[in-house]
Amino acid sequence: MDLLHNRRRQAASITESSLLGTSLPFVADSVSPLETWEEVDISSTDYARRRSELIQMMVDLRSMGADALIDLPSVVVIGGQSAGKSSLVEAVSGINVPRDSGTCTRCPMECTMSSHTLSWSCTITLRIGFDRNGRDLQKPTNVPFGQTITDKSEFEVWLRRAQAAILNPDVSSSTLHTKTIEELRNMKNTLKFSRNVVCVSIEDPDATDLSFYDLPGLIQNEEAEIVSLVKNLVEYYTKKENTIILTTIPMSDDMENQQSMSLARAADPDGKRTIGVLTKPDTLGAGAINQRRKWVEIIEGRSEDHTLRHGFYCVRLPDDAERAQRLSRAESQRRAAEYFDTTSPWKDVIDRHRFGIPGFVSDVSQLLIQLIEETLPCLRDDVDKLLAKCIKDLDELPPPLANDPQIEVLGRVNTFCDVFKRFVNGSHEDKCLAQRNRTLYAIFKRDIRGTAPDFRPFSQPEHYVPLDDTEGNMTLSERDPGVKVVGINDIRKVIQEAIGWELPNNVPYQAKANLIAQFTKLWVAPSERCLAGINDVLDEVVNTLISTHFGRFKVLEDYFGNLIRIQVDICKARAQVSVKSALDLETTPHYTQNTHYLQTLRDKWLSRYKTARSRPSQYKARHIREDEAPVLPRPETPKRSSPDNDCKEWGQEYSSPIVSHTSGFSLSACAVPSELKSNKALRALAEAGYANLRVSDLARLLPPDSFEEELIVMADVRAYFHVAYKRIVDHIPFTIEHALHHALAGQLSQSLLTSLLTDIASAPNFSERMNELVSEDASIAQKRIMLSTRKQRLFDIRRRLVTFSNST
Repeated sequence: MDLLHNRRRQAASITESSLLGTSLPFVADSVSPLETWEEVDISSTDYARRRSELIQMMVDLRSMGADALIDLPSVVVIGGQSAGKSSLVEAVSGINVPRDSGTCTRCPMECTMSSHTLSWSCTITLRIGFDRNGRDLQKPTNVPFGQTITDKSEFEVWLRRAQAAILNPDVSSSTLHTKTIEELRNMKNTLKFSRNVVCVSIEDPDATDLSFYDLPGLIQNEEAEIVSLVKNLVEYYTKKENTIILTTIPMSDDMENQQSMSLARAADPDGKRTIGVLTKPDTLGAGAINQRRKWVEIIEGRSEDHTLRHGFYCVRLPDDAERAQRLSRAESQRRAAEYFDTTSPWKDVIDRHRFGIPGFVSDVSQLLIQLIEETLPCLRDDVDKLLAKCIKDLDELPPPLANDPQIEVLGRVNTFCDVFKRFVNGSHEDKCLAQRNRTLYAIFKRDIRGTAPDFRPFSQPEHYVPLDDTEGNMTLSERDPGVKVVGINDIRKVIQEAIGWELPNNVPYQAKANLIAQFTKLWVAPSERCLAGINDVLDEVVNTLISTHFGRFKVLEDYFGNLIRIQVDICKARAQVSVKSALDLETTPHYTQNTHYLQTLRDKWLSRYKTARSRPSQYKARHIREDEAPVLPRPETPKRSSPDNDCKEWGQEYSSPIVSHTSGFSLSACAVPSELKSNKALRALAEAGYANLRVSDLARLLPPDSFEEELIVMADVRAYFHVAYKRIVDHIPFTIEHALHHALAGQLSQSLLTSLLTDIASAPNFSERMNELVSEDASIAQKRIMLSTRKQRLFDIRRRLVTFSNST
C-alpha cells in the first residue's frame, strides 16, 4: 500500500506541475520521478475544479448533440478482442463491464468520472442521436435509464440492460429494468450494432476526473457485416481531429498484427493524438528476451518503427483469477506496481511514470484538459459560423403563411395577371418579352426580304449579277433558297402560258399573279418560324412567372400552372389561325391603295432593267468577265458628297461595285469622264425645253426593246413585292401580338378566377380546398423544422460555451 501511495503522490505532483506551466510527461525522455514527495489533495485545487468543470461542459455539450455539429475534444478506447481493452476500462473506471464469449459490447459507452464526492454512485443515460438506420436525428434525446446505482455489484447487470435498450429501440426500456443477466444473454436483439450511446456517469472519490468512449472490440472471426460495422464505428470516432486515441496492444502479440494500430495510423498518420497502451506484460515468459527488449525500446521511445508523440504506457491488469477475487482498485494497483518494480526488464526502465494505471490516467486526463483549453476558442468560432449559416438558410426560406388562405390565393392570382400584362405592354422593369420578340420580328423581316424576286433582264441570267435594288447599292446577303433566278425569256414563257382570250398587245394579268404567287407562298415558312420562336419565348416567360408567383406552394403552382398553360395553348392556336388568315390576305386579290409608292417603284425598276439591258457588259458576273477579258484596274470609287461627283450613266447610279455574297457576282464601276454624260444630256434637254427631268427619266430615250412587255412585267411584280413586303412585315407581328399576347393578358384573370370558383364550388369543403391550395411543400416545411431545431441546438451550445467562459 505504501508503494501505491507513493505512486499516487507522484501522479498528483506531476498533475500539479502542469499548473506551473511545465509540459506533460508524454515524451520518451520524461523526467524521472521526484525524489521527495509532498502530500497534495488534487481534488481540492483550482486545477482540479477547472478540470471537473471542463469535463462536465464536454458532457453537457455532447448531451445537446454538439458532437454531431462540431469536433469536441474526446478520448476513445479501441482495441481488438482479447487485447485487454475491457480490463483497461475496468481498471480506469473502477467498474465491471460485461464479458461474454464473442462480441459483447455492441454500442459505444461514454464513461465520465468525477472525484468530487464522498461516496460511490453511478447513473446511466441513453443518448439517442441516430435512428435505427444510423442516420442523424434532428435533435438527440437523453433518456435516463433506471435509478441511481449505489452498489458497484449491480452495475454490470444495469449496463447490460442499457445496452439491450439501445439494441431494441422498439421495446419499452422500462420492461428491461428487471431482466437478469441470463435473460439478457438469451435475448434476441433487433439491431446487431448501434451508434447510440450508453452514458455512464460515475461519482467516485478515488477516481481521476476523466471522460472517454469505450468502443466495441475489433473482431475478425465474425460475419463480414458485423466486422464491417465495428470497423466503421471505430473509424467514425477516430477520424475526428480533436479525438485522443487510446489503442490497447497485447504484448503477447507483435505490434504489426494489431488492427487497432492500423486504424489509428490511418486516422492519425503522424501519431500526434495516439497513445499506445501495452497490456499483458506478465504473459511474456522468462525466455522471451528479444520480445522484452523490443517492448522496452518502444516504452522508452527508442524504437524507430513505433513512435508516438505521447508515447506508450504499460499496464498490468487483473487476470481472471484476480477478477474472481473482486479485488479493490487500490489492491489491483498495488499488485501492478509491485510487479513492475520487481520484474525485469520493467524495473530497470528509468521513466517509472510509464508503468501502471495511476500515471497513465493522470496523463490522459491532463492531455484531455489541455486539448479542451486549446480548442475552446475554435469551438466558439465554429458554433458562431454554424449559427450564422443556419440563420441565413432559415431567412432564405419563405416565411410560414400568415394571411387567410383565400386572400393569399386571390392576391397571388391578381399579382400574376397584373405582372404578365405589364410584361406584354412593355411597362414592366423586365423587358425580356418585348426585347426578345423584337429580335424575332427583325429576323422575320430579314427572311421576308430574302424572298424578293431575282429578276435579271438577260437571256442568260445566271451570267449576270443580281439586281436587288433600284439604285444598285446593295445585294441581298441572305436569300430564301426557294427564290429562283428568272431571266427575260422565263418572263416571256410565263406570259405565253397565261394567254387566254386577250386581245393582241395585252399582257395577261394572270402572268403577274403567277409571278407574285411565287414569292407570297415563300412567306409561310418565315411566318411559322417567327410564331414558333414567339411561342417559345412566351413559354419561358410564363413558366418563370408561375414559379415566381405560385412556386412557394407546390399544390398552388401545379393547379394554376395547368390552368395558365391551357389558356396559353388556346391563344397559341388562335394566333396560328390569325397568322394564316393574314397570309391568305396576300394571296388574292393583289391590291394596294398605296398607288403612288407602287408607281414610283415601278418606274424605278423599269428604268433599272432597261439600263441593265442597254449596258449588259457592266452587269456580267465576275467569273464570266474573267473568262472573256483581262480584268482592268478598278478606278477609285468617287465620293457621294454631291450628285456631280456620282458615277452616272443613262440614269443609273452606282456608289460601289455590286457584289453578291451568295453567288460571287461582281460589277465594276464605270470610268469617270471629264464631264459626266448624264449631266450633259440633262442640260441639253433642259435647253430644248424639257426641264425638271431626272437621271432615271433618261432611260425612256433608249430605243424600243423587243422585250418591252417582259421588262414591264418584271417592274410591276418587283414594285408590288416591295409594297406587299412592307405591309406583311408589320401585319404579322401585329397579328401575333394581338392574337397571342394581348388576348392572353386580357382574358387570363377572368378565366383563372372562373376556373377557381367552379372548382371550389364543386369541392365538399371550401375552407379545406383553399387550405390545400396553399399547403406548404413538405420538403420546405421539413427543412424549416430541421433548421429551426438546429438553430435552437446551436443557441444552447453557444450559451453553454459562453456561460463557461464568463464563469472563468
